[in-house]
Amino acid sequence: MTTLTSPHDLLAAIPFLIGYHPTDSLVLVSLKAGTVAMAMRVDYPKGDKESVSPQDCDALVAHLKRDGADGALLVAYMPDDETSGEVLLGELARALAREEIALNESLLISNGRWRSTICMDPICCPPQGRELPEITSSRVAVEQVSNGHPMPFASADDLTNSIGPLPLAEDENFRSVVSNYLIDPDDAKITVKQREGAIAVIDLVSLFITGSVGKNFQADQDLCAKVIGSLTDIQVRDFALGSHTEATQEIYWHMWRYLVRIAPTRFVAPVASLLAASSYEKGEGALAQRALDRAQADGPDYSLAILLRRVFSAGWPPRSFAQMRKELHPKVCAAIFETRPPTLVGNAKGAVEKGGEVA
Repeated sequence: MTTLTSPHDLLAAIPFLIGYHPTDSLVLVSLKAGTVAMAMRVDYPKGDKESVSPQDCDALVAHLKRDGADGALLVAYMPDDETSGEVLLGELARALAREEIALNESLLISNGRWRSTICMDPICCPPQGRELPEITSSRVAVEQVSNGHPMPFASADDLTNSIGPLPLAEDENFRSVVSNYLIDPDDAKITVKQREGAIAVIDLVSLFITGSVGKNFQADQDLCAKVIGSLTDIQVRDFALGSHTEATQEIYWHMWRYLVRIAPTRFVAPVASLLAASSYEKGEGALAQRALDRAQADGPDYSLAILLRRVFSAGWPPRSFAQMRKELHPKVCAAIFETRPPTLVGNAKGAVEKGGEVA
């Protein structure tokens, strides 16, 4: 996202950064050389305390420090029954100062109005605040939409529903086909089955890259079932986790998002975890958390979902996660293929993958 030059820009940018229009929320945005690097949303703290403690604020700011921020933007979407917004933002400002992170802007939003808590000019920032601007015609919205980003969802519930199950997920015939592709860990030919599952992932993403998904409905449905069933195997799942590059990241994300919506019950956790990882890596933290919710609702003890929840909660930078994924991938390929994986067919953002590298 480009540099935000005004409070109006910031108010328009927040929904794009977290994926929906927030309410009852506290949003922290890290800046690097004036450019947005990361946005983090947490529930607005409620209770008898007038604000969160300095230790709580230090914990939040630590995520920005870990991200390498040299500046920050704060926005408090205060619930109607709260009056602690200015105190809370002041406490966070002091936490930023302790970490030597500059506070570029601090906005308090209440009852449909906003004001800056660091602007002392009553003409620019009157005590009663100003009405929230309409974001659809803002510079930020125009830039985001022109770059292919959808408008933010109206609420967190709408964001959650965007990865909810489609009717195919409840189809018993489809469930039966998916079940046929389960990989038995005791199968004497398990490596062959894992190889077939990994190739199915490559074949399916190739269809997404070429835009030919849906042209042969029955065959494509069977291939989707094969991928969903095979992903229950950890080796196939880890192969899928490491398969995308920067050139194909968006394509894989769309594929995981579609598959999680058609995956039958008890097959959701692996696909939802892959969607969560992909979303986190591309900066969509709110969607990543919702995907983990789906994963753990389907499999409460699913290890990858538990690990990812810890990674996200710790504020591990997406680039570090991407590096871990890249380092793991060659080992998984060696175990499955004993060589490099098949080549993708198609073109994504002008690059064709050949053996896991971008040519």
